[in-house]
Amino acid sequence: MKPTDSELEILQVLWQNGPVTVRYVHEQLAKNKDVGYTTTLKLLQIMQEKGFVSRTEESRSHLYTAAVGQTETQQTLLSRFVDNTFGGSTTQLVMQALGNHRASADELQQIRELLNQIEQQP
Repeated sequence: MKPTDSELEILQVLWQNGPVTVRYVHEQLAKNKDVGYTTTLKLLQIMQEKGFVSRTEESRSHLYTAAVGQTETQQTLLSRFVDNTFGGSTTQLVMQALGNHRASADELQQIRELLNQIEQQP
């Protein structure tokens, strides 16, 4: 099961900040869009049911933590995206990305280093 866009926004907050309260998640989301506190709470409850987050009670507050890893989630979503959008071709994905967005010299160097590492693998 893949997270929705709203659930991904919440996961980003949890991945970056660790265990936090509903209020904290809500405040972070409210910086970029109009969202109600009860909507944030309901999304977190749904995400707990789906297994995306876990909840612990500390004093009188409930703390939410991401129950799915950032890297694994990104890899799953990227694989689906590449399969569905580029017919499974990572070459087409990279060509499209580099053709439409100017990469900095530092980013290009990082890409070169990654390609060198990949080429050296057995």
